[in-house]
Amino acid sequence: MVNTHSPNYLVKQRMLQNKPALFGLGVILITSLMAILGYLIMPDNTPNANDGAIQLQKLMPGSRATFLKIRKNANVPDRNIFAEMLFGQPSAYLLVPISEYIIEDWQVRVKPYGEENWESYELANCVLPLFTGNLNEQPAGYQQPYTITGNTVRYRNFDGKLHNLAYSELVDIFEDKNIENRFYILGTDKSGRDIFSRLLYGARISLSIGLVSVLLSLVLGVTLGALGGFFGGWLDNLIMWFMSVVWSIPGIMLVIAISLALQSRGIFVAFLAVGLTMWVDVARVVRGQILGIKEKLFVEAARAYGLTNWQIIYSHILPNIIGSLIVIATSNFAAAILLEAGLSFLGLSVQPPTPSWGIMIYEGYHAIGSPDSWHLIVLPALAISIMVLSFNLLGNGLRDAFDPKTLLK
Repeated sequence: MVNTHSPNYLVKQRMLQNKPALFGLGVILITSLMAILGYLIMPDNTPNANDGAIQLQKLMPGSRATFLKIRKNANVPDRNIFAEMLFGQPSAYLLVPISEYIIEDWQVRVKPYGEENWESYELANCVLPLFTGNLNEQPAGYQQPYTITGNTVRYRNFDGKLHNLAYSELVDIFEDKNIENRFYILGTDKSGRDIFSRLLYGARISLSIGLVSVLLSLVLGVTLGALGGFFGGWLDNLIMWFMSVVWSIPGIMLVIAISLALQSRGIFVAFLAVGLTMWVDVARVVRGQILGIKEKLFVEAARAYGLTNWQIIYSHILPNIIGSLIVIATSNFAAAILLEAGLSFLGLSVQPPTPSWGIMIYEGYHAIGSPDSWHLIVLPALAISIMVLSFNLLGNGLRDAFDPKTLLK
């Protein structure tokens, strides 16, 4: 008995029955959501998750640390939620890792992390954003950024305005704002930065490069493949020759050539390089599909109806190969993530301090042989493996779901 359900219904049902494909789709959706939210859910929400302390380098997963936070003498405004989500929130504090602290009158004594000797800091210097202009130009009696009278501190703010603050208020602010306990769920890297935060930001880099590269490869591949497959003749021969030339150039060499041509390295070069190395696969698939479809009766009918060649290609032929394009797009997405990681490892893509999974592996590679360094490589490598596996599982599921032989059953 012939199945009377629509092809879209059958594709959906087959996808829902494919548990590995659903697992891959779930991982991709969750990772994409985390990448979009970005800094809003990162433990370290400073730009590029770069707020670390070298004293805490290579902490193992599950470690904790306590920080003394010293207020910067500058105005660091809070960004709105959208600006923070995209660009992060610059920190208003300098971090000093400590193991203990004691408040004694107008000073705070701390024992730095990993040391036995105690150090002293002025309580006002830790809490207040003090004026750093020319002190000689200030009124008589205020030749210091602040003065203490009894239980009150009088100080000039970073904007030069005078303020008074009681000792008890100063201590309360210190306890609330200047002591921070952090939990490093995945440990720290060799610069003392939070690995979990950098992995989350690395997901944004990998997914954005994969998305832009796939879109670029689809535009070039579909256009050139459609032209060659539909019109044939000398145009098809020219496009096939061009495809063969591009296919013969190793991806790394193409990246180097683009970097030399643009005289730069970075995420923009990665977009171009990864996209320009993947369009040939799309063009070959589109050309092969169109060579068979253009002889169908509905194409002849559209031509007899008076439609132009471009209308026939984009309104009648391409919708019939959308399934194949979706499958190859997921496959190229996985390949783009791998290629970007490789380029970052070689220093040809994203540049430090911007976190990228490839850069994190590169930094971990140079720590091989030192104690407590295994997680510097294993964690970003595991992130790459899970993402590539997820896209491959999704691609396999889409391939099976769009298989015309299975749609007729």
